[in-house]
Amino acid sequence: MIVSHKHKFIFLKTNKTAGTSIEIALSKFCGPEDIITPISPVDEETRRSLGYRGAQNYLAPWYEYGVRDVAKLALKGKRKLRFYNHMTGREVREYIGRDAWNGYFKFCFERNPYDRLISHYYWCNRSEPRPPMSSFIRTPRAMMLKHRGFDVYTLGGKVAVDRICRFESIADELEEVRRIIGLPEPLQLPHAKAKHRSDNRGYREVLGEEERSWVDKTFGDELRLLGYHY
Repeated sequence: MIVSHKHKFIFLKTNKTAGTSIEIALSKFCGPEDIITPISPVDEETRRSLGYRGAQNYLAPWYEYGVRDVAKLALKGKRKLRFYNHMTGREVREYIGRDAWNGYFKFCFERNPYDRLISHYYWCNRSEPRPPMSSFIRTPRAMMLKHRGFDVYTLGGKVAVDRICRFESIADELEEVRRIIGLPEPLQLPHAKAKHRSDNRGYREVLGEEERSWVDKTFGDELRLLGYHY
């Protein structure tokens, strides 16, 4: 997640939509006061190797610490976060204030839920033996797609961003965003995160009727909002 005061934009990060690669690309243009949340150590190394800004301005101030936060710091050496990966728009608005929230250009990426499910399945099950997809959809990890998707860019069920970009047209979408926020050059996406999806078949060939029905029920909002279909 990125809040750029320099260029007046907010990037809300959904999962399985190339969010980490987009974050790294956007970091190139961020200033010292901008908020950039941490990504994995491997991806942070990629960002450093490119000479871009790393995670910054994301920690909570000391006055927000409670007893548990102090204990965690003492026992595990972990600072409390104010801003974090896959943060919801509601939380971002609370911390940056309504003036910045309303005045900045807010965007995110969304992906066909059927294909997103398969990508998430392979990310969560990176090695054999993998559980059946029909078992996976009954787990909290599967529901993470909703919590780190629609719940991120909506407030009270209503879209709270200025643009929902489509993963399927990522290059064109990023160029349009670049034009809107006034970045001086095109965004270059690095390769972030290892590929774990070994099955390259389309979702119609992978998902059975049970999985299709689960997606239809769970992601009905996204399907109606963006016109995705089976």
